[in-house]
Amino acid sequence: MPAEAEQLLALANNARAQSGAGPLLWDPSLAAAARQHCLRMAAEGPISHRYGGEPDLANRAGQAGAHFNLIEENVAVGDSAAEIHTEWMRSPGHRSNLLNPEVNRVGMAVVAIRGVLYATADYSRNVVELSRAQVEFRVAQMLRPSGVSILADPSQARAACVTDQGLPSSRNDLQAHFVMRWQDSELARLPEALQEKLASRRYRYASIGSCSARGGEGSFTAYRVAVLLY
Repeated sequence: MPAEAEQLLALANNARAQSGAGPLLWDPSLAAAARQHCLRMAAEGPISHRYGGEPDLANRAGQAGAHFNLIEENVAVGDSAAEIHTEWMRSPGHRSNLLNPEVNRVGMAVVAIRGVLYATADYSRNVVELSRAQVEFRVAQMLRPSGVSILADPSQARAACVTDQGLPSSRNDLQAHFVMRWQDSELARLPEALQEKLASRRYRYASIGSCSARGGEGSFTAYRVAVLLY
């Protein structure tokens, strides 16, 4: 990590500690995205969050390999890292980004040119990258307390996941009577409608399938899931 970026990170985490927010962890993918933008700022001269022909922040970070469901950015030009940090802390919007307790990762870049420093800091809330099997395992762990048995073969639920509506045809003498499809980035809880169905105790089996996320998620990380109840 370059010295100026290391100093900015230390100053940011000190300010966050004083405000009660958790520390930011360094994210190499965010740092790569920040450096590309920082080089563009240095080339252009006037600072900006986006230049002509440049992807927006979320796409820049996603293309660099970052996984997130919240992302923010600070940019600045100054004579030193300490001056840049002070500038960010004096600006309400930049201060809010830096101290946001919802973000937990950061990538920073500093480029020296024409006697000044150009700086970019990309802050995000990290999302763990999960395989399809890992997504299905997480959902299964949330389903098991309801008492349903999880079917070993996920193919029927995976087929239901890639469609928008309707129940799949029966297999192995089992016909699904309810399907829930949803998309989320954290997989921390089951949808309320699914919880209500499980609470009814009318169902004995469940099948879980994951597939590629859909819709307008862009570069934000999300997981799509289907659960069939029998």
